[in-house]
Amino acid sequence: MSREDASPNGTHLPAPPLGSRLVKILVIGSGAREHALVRCLLRDPGVNAVIAAPGNAGIAADVPVYDVQPTDGAAVAHLAKHLSVDLVIIGPEAPLVAGVADVVRARGIACFGPSAAAAQLEGSKAYAKEVMLAAGVPTARALVCVSSVEVEAGLDELGAPYVVKDDGLAAGKGVVVTQDRSVALAHARACLDAGSLVVLEEYLDGPEVSLFAITDGVNVVPLQPAQDFKRAGDGDTGPNTGGMGAYSPLPWAPADLVEETMRTVLQPTVDEMRTRGAPFAGLLYAGLALTSRGMRVVEFNARFGDPETQVVLARLDSSLADLLMGAATGTLADVPDPVWSADAAVTVVIAAQGYPEAPVTGGVITGLAEADALSGVDVLHAGTRTGTGTGTDSGSDSGTFVASGGRVLSVVGRAATLAGARERAYAGVAHIDLPGSHHRSDIAAGR
Repeated sequence: MSREDASPNGTHLPAPPLGSRLVKILVIGSGAREHALVRCLLRDPGVNAVIAAPGNAGIAADVPVYDVQPTDGAAVAHLAKHLSVDLVIIGPEAPLVAGVADVVRARGIACFGPSAAAAQLEGSKAYAKEVMLAAGVPTARALVCVSSVEVEAGLDELGAPYVVKDDGLAAGKGVVVTQDRSVALAHARACLDAGSLVVLEEYLDGPEVSLFAITDGVNVVPLQPAQDFKRAGDGDTGPNTGGMGAYSPLPWAPADLVEETMRTVLQPTVDEMRTRGAPFAGLLYAGLALTSRGMRVVEFNARFGDPETQVVLARLDSSLADLLMGAATGTLADVPDPVWSADAAVTVVIAAQGYPEAPVTGGVITGLAEADALSGVDVLHAGTRTGTGTGTDSGSDSGTFVASGGRVLSVVGRAATLAGARERAYAGVAHIDLPGSHHRSDIAAGR
């Protein structure tokens, strides 16, 4: 593809010659996405050291961790400077929307992640719709509402199934899709009461696909598509969650899916953001619906998705560090295209009892070493800590792994076929015990 020189967020940063020296990297975040990033970077021969903040119990078993609040830009930048890191990677969306990447870059440190202005593509669904309209990106018709009266009129105008979205960040759980008008209205009122705008959308039929792209604000490099499973229960039943599993590749997807998305969605969006004076340099995540009327963008995210990252990075056979450093320093045009394994990857999320409504923390997790020792299986930690497992989220460090969040673990299987990868992932899940936990049994089934 054609690539050009870029200056992410209007700032020129010194870039090391790619592939010519070892780099030290700081990963910000504490989920399974960050654990996947850490594991992938540890496999990278161009990486000298990986550090995480704040991390979790599993990440801490792999690399040094520091107790830093991810949304505290000054603290993140101070840590990066103190450790003399070459690159900071910001995993979660909240620090990006809060402008942490801006603070880090202001200290002269390369940072993978968009500016606060560019991160509004995820921080505000209304803003994302405005950008898509200006860029000619295909998406669902939407109405932005500021009152219950407008919501009621909008629900009547768009009709069922009703799609109601909190305009702001909601950790993947701010969307309600329902046939029940009263449920839709209740969710909208809750968003309004919390001070947020409400975005109503027409319902999009067809399967959904996640496609990540790395960009330096000018050049765009797509990764491999994946599909995740949002509902808590088998058969896409139960409440919406942050994601209960994912798989890649997608044997059923159109052969030109990546090319079409690049042409109609990713490159036009990056070009539009640059025109607006808010160049997007980082990870642009397009959530796509393959509808009966063609491809439509469901949403944009400004960071790696979870749990899709776990399966996409499991299939990456070339340097992740080179791609991320290229995006962070405006030198992505110099980086070779990524190399992908022909293998498939499947991840299954083990969630705590009560997730997503009221996760029960403090349960002791066993069988982790046995699962991780299986061929083709990677156990990535999300909501874990070490402690006594007293049934609360407190306790001294005893070396015992304890659940500390809703999504606790992400078990990844990799094999030559999708069926084989699925078998390995569930073999890993079978070794792990967390009282009261639950997982879906149909991730990638029949794909």
